[in-house]
Formats: sequence, C-alpha cells, structure tokens
Amino acid sequence: MTEPQGPEQPHVPARTRTRYPGMSSRAYEHPADRSALVALRKVSGFQTVLKAVGGLLPERSLRLLFLSDSVRVSEQQFPHLYDMLCDACSILDLEKVPPLYVTQDPQPNSMCIGLDEPVIVVTTGLMELLDEEEMRAAVGHETGHALSGHAVYRTILLFLTNLAIRVAWIPLGNLAVSAVVSALREWFRKSELSGDRAGLLVGQDLQASLRSLMKLAGGDHLHQMNVDAFLEQAQEYEAGGDLRDSVLKLMNMLPRTHPFTTVRAAELKRWAESRDYQRIMDGHYPRREDDKDASVYESFKESAGHYADSVKSSKDPLMGLIRDLSSGAGDLGGRLRGRFSGWGGTDEPGTGTESGTGPDRD
Repeated sequence: MTEPQGPEQPHVPARTRTRYPGMSSRAYEHPADRSALVALRKVSGFQTVLKAVGGLLPERSLRLLFLSDSVRVSEQQFPHLYDMLCDACSILDLEKVPPLYVTQDPQPNSMCIGLDEPVIVVTTGLMELLDEEEMRAAVGHETGHALSGHAVYRTILLFLTNLAIRVAWIPLGNLAVSAVVSALREWFRKSELSGDRAGLLVGQDLQASLRSLMKLAGGDHLHQMNVDAFLEQAQEYEAGGDLRDSVLKLMNMLPRTHPFTTVRAAELKRWAESRDYQRIMDGHYPRREDDKDASVYESFKESAGHYADSVKSSKDPLMGLIRDLSSGAGDLGGRLRGRFSGWGGTDEPGTGTESGTGPDRD
C-alpha cells in the first residue's frame, strides 16, 4: 500500500492567525468607501457605461490575457504565494479561492479585477520589493477587494483609463464619460482604505502593513527609513500650510487612483488602534448571513458620522473653514483672507486683537 505523500492540508502558515468565520465585508470597509460607491452608482450615465464596457471587454478575453502572458500561481508555481492566498481566503472565509497571476512588470503593483469573478494580479516589482509578511498584507489587501465585490468597478476604471481610444464607441458624450471616470477614481481611492484594513486583518502585523506602504513610497531601502518618521510626515501633510495648500492637495489628488501612501499609513494606524478593530479581533463583527438585513440607513448614518468626525478633528485649514461656516461664524471674507495668507482670525492685522496678531492655530 502506498504511503501518503503529505498531510491533507499542506498550506499551513508560519504562525497561527485569528480567523473570521462568516465575516461580512462590512466589518472592514471604510465608511467613505461605501458612501463613495453609493454616489458612484447615482452618477448620470454610469449604468450605460457599465453595460457598454461589459460588451467591449468580455470576461473570457480578460482571463485569456493573463493565462497566455502571466504565470498562474499554484502549488507548482510560486507556491509560497499560493500558501498566502489560501491562508488569506481562509482567514476572511472567502469560499472560492480566486486565481492569482504574477506578471512581469518592474512597477510595484497589485490589483483585483474581473467582471464575473475576481482575478488577482501581482507584479514582479511588488514581489521583489516586499518581504514575506509585507507580501502577506498585500495579498490580503486584494483578497479583501474580492470579498467586497470591488473587482467589477475596478475593471471598468482600468478599461476607461488605459483603453481610452475605445471610449469613443460608448454612446455617451465626453463630459458624461469624464464624470463617470472622476466618480470611479474617487471611489477607487476610498476603496484602497478598505483594502488596507483587509490586509491588516489577514497579516495581523501592523508594522508589516506600514512597512509595505513606506516601501511603496521610498523603495527597498528599509535600513535607511523609519516607520515613525514616515507617520510624522502624514501628520505634517494633514496639518501643514494654509488654505492654498489645502486647495493644492485636492488638485494633486484628483488625477490619482490611490490615496497618498503617508495618508494611507496614518489612516490604517488609527483604525488599528480603534475599538472597532479590537472588536473584530475579539470575534465581534458583522456576518454575511446578516447582510440581507443590514440597514441602508445605518450605513448612511455611519458614513455621515465619519465625515463629521473627520471635519471636527482635522487640522487642515480647509476643514477648519468648513467648521467655521457650519457653526455660523461671520465675516467670511476676512476668514478667507486669513486662511489664504496663513493669518488667523476675523480681524485685520494690526487691530490689537489676539486673533489678528499670529498664525491660525485651528
């Protein structure tokens, strides 16, 4: 009788990690992600674009592209990545393990795309940049996108931006297509925050998640970088400057699909230190079986509460101006002049009042 060649479960991680049976993606999805997705679906022309893209980019064509020109991860090819993927799906309780491909590209990147079923793709540049625990967070990030059903909308954005020449075939005016792309980018940026949270739930190593983001910003020079100093950059970015800087931040962000890496790192650290994250780790989280009963109103309420808290706690001058306006503060013109010049208060400099003799501290 032939002896068995190995255990029934060969894909065993290096250490035991907490698993989340029946977890709903609502457990880790960022409130801004859900609200941006609702706004995206309401954009005029979005459904037309969705149907048109579905006709132009058949699911089979997408899968054949990766099957023919990338390496499919399996027990025989990149087995360490396959172990990570199986473990990530087990931790998040994703019933079907999505195909994972490695594609030759020096640019560090990963994505979860697909119209009918999700497909995960990682580049050789990302594999060479990240160590094992950092890569585990990256795989968990994309697995989270798969569980959240993000692949469809990410595929549409990829198609519209990378294959812009075909947009002329879509029976919509350029303005309508631009509006859809802008809304998609806004949602995409917010969905990355959800993916980062999923990556942390899978890797369960905050420092590894933060290092991966720092490496995306500064490359493979870990011995010359420091996570704490990187997070200090985020604080400086979020709080520094006057209203002009706030406007420039918005302009710099609009053409991007991903949030800035320092902002992502700071946002993830805040969540990891929150009560919500600890409750998940303790086994208290929304279940998929309850998704059908989830209240849309509660989701909107949570999103609105998140934005209100963000405005209230933000040190950004633009958010400070919004707080002033919402509280009914007068002399809008004076406040605008002060914010743009970096000079605080409603009074003109030289009046002798405290608020007009120094920089704004809001």
